[in-house]
Formats: sequence, C-alpha cells, structure tokens
Amino acid sequence: MAVRLTSLHLIVYISFFISYSHSQQLTTAYYQKSCPRFDQIMQDTTTNKQINSPTTAAAALRLFFHDCLIEGCDASVLISSTHFNKAERDADINLSLPGDGFDVVVRAKTALELACPGVVSCADILAVATRNLVTMMGGPFYSVKLGRRDGLVSRASRVEGNLPRPSMSMNQLIQIFTSRGFSIQEMVALSGAHTIGLTHCTEITSEIYNFTKTSPFDPSLNRRYAEGLRSACADYRRNPSISVFNDVMTPRNFDNAYYQNLPKGLGVLKSDRALVMDPRTKPFVDLYARDQKAFFEAFGRAMEKLSLYGVKSGRRGEIRRRCDSFN
Repeated sequence: MAVRLTSLHLIVYISFFISYSHSQQLTTAYYQKSCPRFDQIMQDTTTNKQINSPTTAAAALRLFFHDCLIEGCDASVLISSTHFNKAERDADINLSLPGDGFDVVVRAKTALELACPGVVSCADILAVATRNLVTMMGGPFYSVKLGRRDGLVSRASRVEGNLPRPSMSMNQLIQIFTSRGFSIQEMVALSGAHTIGLTHCTEITSEIYNFTKTSPFDPSLNRRYAEGLRSACADYRRNPSISVFNDVMTPRNFDNAYYQNLPKGLGVLKSDRALVMDPRTKPFVDLYARDQKAFFEAFGRAMEKLSLYGVKSGRRGEIRRRCDSFN
C-alpha cells in the first residue's frame, strides 16, 4: 500500500535528518586542541558554584530542558530580550527559571573566554555544566558530545505549548516528547529529573487549597503530605517565591526516590502523579522505582539523546562572545 506523505511529514523528516547530520559532526574530543583546559575549567566552575549555591544542579537541569525542547540545544534560552525582540527567557513559563542556572553558564563562559577566546559555545557549556552537576548530586555520568553552535533565534512566541506544564493532560505531555522523537519510556526517564529541585507553591495552590466542595486538596495526594504542603505554602500570596522540594524524601540526592514516592501520593506536581495512574507510563515508573540502576542507565541515554536534539553547526549558528546576546 502506498504511503501518502503530507507537507507536515516532509518538514518533520527533513528537520530530523538535518538535526541528525549536525549531531554526527559532534565529538567528545572537540576542544582537545582548540581549548585543552576546557574539561578542567568546566569541572572547577561547576564544582565551586554547586558548593556555594546548592540549588545550582536543579537550576541548570531545568534550564537545559527548557533550552533543548524549543529551538534545540543551542543556548537560545540564554538570550536577553531587547526592544525589538521578546526572547525565550521572558516567555511566561520561563520567568521562574532560577538564576543559578544562568549564572553557572556565565561563570564558565568568562573563564573559557580568558583561556581560549571565541572557541567554546554557550550551548556546549550548558550541556556539560548540566551533566557535571547531575553527577555531583549522585546521578549518572553520561557522555556529552561537543561542537554545538549557538542559535541565532530566540523568540518567546515559540515557547507556549511546547514545554511541559503540570496542568497538561498525559496526552499533551506525551505529544511534546513523541513529536521530538522521544519514546514514552524516555519521557518517564527524563521526568526523573524531578528527583532534585523545587516547585513554587504558586504552581500547586489549586491542588492543595479548596480543591472541591468535598475535598480541600486533590485526593491523589497523600493526606499527610497534602497537609504538609498546605502548611509550607501558607504564605504564598505574600511571598510568591516560596517553594517546596520536588522529592520530599531525599531532596538533595539524585536517586530513584522520586519514582518510589509517586504510588504513595508523594508527587508534588499533578503531572508527576499522573505518571503512575496512566497505563502507558506506570510500567516504567514501577521499573525505575524498583531498580535505580535501570533508571540511571535510561536517564543517561535519554540525556545524551536530548543533548543532540536540534543542534546547530556551520552557518546555522555562531560562537557567541556573550551568552546573553547575539554577536
């Protein structure tokens, strides 16, 4: 039977092959000659930053996700807005991105510009910083190929609907990942990033206060946990920056406790708890809850794949002098 290709199919196939061909040019030894101290500078910068600001790892991990899922892994989320362009970082969902994620990239870029000016891209810095910080938190080490160029486009208008939101249905969440070539299992593995980090109380107020006339909170939440969240978030109106840990059991460790929490009603976000209720995702939650090694291997593979998504090379990108502005 003949398969009829629509223009949308062709666009998806063409963009996939362009991205794949660019990712084939990347290599782990990319800066070996042009910037021999790259690895050492990255390690020193990420280690010092994490020691001084323990929220850096989760901040960088979230920043990396928000970068890669929009224009690909091209540091477009780092660009500041101008009078002529409202950039990605000023899209509504990105306004809560923590400053520590941006700061660790700026620090690394400053040090690398002194050592090898005009050589290392901001996109490579963000990818390696994220991997280093995940490993520092006890997570898996995975290889990061290098040679990305920084993107030339950053528009807030491209963000809405293309990043996961806690209020989205499982169908919507799956669509975001599968449309970019990721399987449901890879989506569940990447969701394990929530084993570290924080969620602003403002994201969950509708689930912990006045949920319905008969229930003060979402019944998918553990009762004692819901009461704890209500207490922790009590002052959210006066202080919208109040946050709670994503993983209440081991918040400072990158481990599989996130998955173990979900069947107990201890997932802070509605989209987290939904993973254990949907038959498409539950088997993978159960697997990773039982087997941390399986989670680490799956997370590492999925992060390697994500880090190659939509990468730019040649004239499709540049090496920025500053990470927050185009050259």
